[in-house]
Amino acid sequence: MHITVLTGAGISAESGLATFRASDGLWEQHRIEDVATPEAFARDPDLVHGFYNARRTRAAAAHPNPAHRALVELARHHDLTLVTQNVDELHERAGSSDVIHMHGSLRRALCAACEHRWDAPAAMSATDPCPRCNKPATRPDIVWFGEMPYHMERIWQALEAADIFAAIGTSGNVYPAAGFAQHAGRMGAECLEFNLDDSANARDFDRRIHGPASATVPEWVNAICR
Repeated sequence: MHITVLTGAGISAESGLATFRASDGLWEQHRIEDVATPEAFARDPDLVHGFYNARRTRAAAAHPNPAHRALVELARHHDLTLVTQNVDELHERAGSSDVIHMHGSLRRALCAACEHRWDAPAAMSATDPCPRCNKPATRPDIVWFGEMPYHMERIWQALEAADIFAAIGTSGNVYPAAGFAQHAGRMGAECLEFNLDDSANARDFDRRIHGPASATVPEWVNAICR
């Protein structure tokens, strides 16, 4: 059985990492428009780097929770494609391999001039030279709002091959990920949502399981891995 899983901010929130869909519209005390768009980086690269340096530090201090570990167990029993919107690496630290980071990773740096990528240090600045072209154009290797997510061809293929598609801790507000359930469902997959409450696209799912992912995901995994 092929299972495609999409994880969002809700799974990492249980490890203490903030989500950006806070009720006050702020993301760790910043407006999204000020820290998570190409325009924001062009306008104030020091602010953006400071924001991601702090996120990198917090992500490094966080620990995988039972939901992350349950997906490792799921991969031992079924053909699993694991896609995440999160830029932390809690899935890898839990033991998952070949995780598809559609929004990039805090642990990677990107040259805005030549698109070279490398492992990010704990702290970066806009004046850091690129190891390849030496231009001071370093940015986080993060997909910002208005940019195209990574690995989309591979993701669409996994959705089309899935017997089960499960979205865990996603808001259903951000495309293209908000359209994944509808696409997988059209191809015949059973679509499951794991969330505290219904997401914005809850109608696209065959089943909606409410509750903390650290409880609901291990229970589901145990049931289908018996």
